[in-house]
Amino acid sequence: MSERLRIVLADDHELVLEGLRGLLASEADMEVMATVTDGAALLSALERQLPDVVVVDLQMPTVGGLSCLTEIRRRGWPVKVLVLTAFSDGESIQSALEGGADGFALKTAPPRQTIEAIRQVGQGNLVFPPAARKWMSGHKPAPGPELSEREWEVLELVAKGLTNRQITETLSVSENTVKFHLQNIFQKLGVNNRTEAAGYYFRVRGAHPPG
Repeated sequence: MSERLRIVLADDHELVLEGLRGLLASEADMEVMATVTDGAALLSALERQLPDVVVVDLQMPTVGGLSCLTEIRRRGWPVKVLVLTAFSDGESIQSALEGGADGFALKTAPPRQTIEAIRQVGQGNLVFPPAARKWMSGHKPAPGPELSEREWEVLELVAKGLTNRQITETLSVSENTVKFHLQNIFQKLGVNNRTEAAGYYFRVRGAHPPG
């Protein structure tokens, strides 16, 4: 028997909160546990009871969304975090990724898209809009089938047999960032797993597997 996804909404605009609450009320698999209008209230609510997903705005009074994200990860709370914001600039996207966000959604997106983003994050998937993928792909010409320089770096480390955690340490990025890059790499190369991706790397680079 599946349980409903428990959600806490954090935004300093009452209109946004009520709009989201109303939308989610009609979703049979979702339940809004609480709504808060500032970061301090969010952290306080999470101390009392952890939801499955937190939907948080970047800009809030007392404690901003990114600071809340940092604190959530520092405390090791097992909660998924979806950043919902009006900002689609590269800096905001990178900050959310590096902070350990599980998803990044835009307030300008259609409501159904936002609901689906919450659902996907709750199911353990990374969710980022096309704007994020375009920015993360980099702006320099890539030496291959649309892979960015960073994606080639990740692919090379995968080919060397490094785990996601080892790649995060090598590149000084978050594990979610590595997962994000891997998703893009698999999709661009048309492969299904790390072994197939490594095989592609060895073929195009003329290298041989270690050992």
